[in-house]
Amino acid sequence: MTDIHEASHDGARELQAMIAQAGVVVAFTGAGISTESGVPDFRTPGSPWLKNKPIDYEDFIRSDEARREAWRRKFTMDDLYRGAQPSVGHRALATLVARGTSPGIITQNIDGLHQAAGIPDEAVVELHGNGTYATCLACGLRHELVDIRRGFEATERAPECVACGGMVKSATISFGQAMPAEAMRRARDLTLACDLFVAIGSSLVVYPAAGFPLLAKQRGARLAIVNREPTELDEIADLVVRGEIGDVLGPLAATH
Repeated sequence: MTDIHEASHDGARELQAMIAQAGVVVAFTGAGISTESGVPDFRTPGSPWLKNKPIDYEDFIRSDEARREAWRRKFTMDDLYRGAQPSVGHRALATLVARGTSPGIITQNIDGLHQAAGIPDEAVVELHGNGTYATCLACGLRHELVDIRRGFEATERAPECVACGGMVKSATISFGQAMPAEAMRRARDLTLACDLFVAIGSSLVVYPAAGFPLLAKQRGARLAIVNREPTELDEIADLVVRGEIGDVLGPLAATH
C-alpha cells in the first residue's frame, strides 16, 4: 500500500529513512524542482511559456522565419529567469551524488541547475537537452549563447554554424525532435541499477521520460514520489510526499 504524506516534515523523515536503507538511489527531476529557483514551468496557468511556446522541430527545420521566431522566444524566456540559482532541492541531490549514494540524476529540465549545484556533467542525464548553449544540427559544434545573441540582435538573422554553415539550434529537444538515444540509454542504465528511485517535481505525464519510474518499480526498486500535486503513478509508489520540494529535501542538503 502506498504511504502518502501530506505533511512535508513527516514525508521528509520517511524519505530520509528510505535513502538510508537504500544501496543505490537515483533521482528523476521535473520542472517542480526548478520552479523553486524561479524558473517557470510549462503547465501553470499564466506561464510565460504559453506566450512563448517552443517552435516545433519540423517548423524550425523548414522555415527561416520559424528559426528567427524560435530564437526570439528563446531569448525572451532566458531573460525571465536569468540569474536563477540552484534550489535547496538541487543542492540536496548534489549532496547525494557527492556522498556516493547516487551515481547520477535523470532530469527533464533544460536549465543546467543540477550542474550549477555542483553535480558533474557526466552524472546528469538530460532527457530534454540543455538550454544553456546551442549546437549545429549538421556538424554538432557547440555554440555559446552570448555569441549567438550578439549576432542575432545585430542582424535579426537566424544563426548559422561558423564551421560548416549549418542551422544552429538551442541544445534542447524540441517538440517533434527525436529523443537523444545516448541520454535514454544512460537513463535506463541508471534506472536498472537503483534500488530506490525518487521522482521529484514531475507530473509524470510526459513519455517516454515518465516511463523510467515505472520501469524502476517493475524491476523491483522502491519508488518515492515528491510532488505538490497527485500523479498518475502515486498508486504504485511506496512513498508519496505532497509538499514543497525544498521542505522535503532540505534535511539532505543540510548534511553536506
